[in-house]
Amino acid sequence: MLFHVEMTVNLPPEMDAEHAARLKADEKALSQKLQEEGVWRHLWRIAGHYANISIFDVESPAHLHEVLSQLPLFPYMKLEVRALCRHASSVREGDR
Repeated sequence: MLFHVEMTVNLPPEMDAEHAARLKADEKALSQKLQEEGVWRHLWRIAGHYANISIFDVESPAHLHEVLSQLPLFPYMKLEVRALCRHASSVREGDR
């Protein structure tokens, strides 16, 4: 199943800089692993915001929740999730 996920990160201003840097490094490592595995299919920065738009390819909504809740920055994210399905006019057969 494909999901469009918009993630907006809001770290507390009082968060220790070293802790924030560690969270961001851990987040980057996990996101790259998930991308390499094909779970996190696309990742785009939203210009001018500490936010991204991503496409996830997971087994179910429960699987998506499991993946998202493991992200180190999850406690500091506002998430908007939309289920996607292939459009009848799409020329890309590999999209489902």
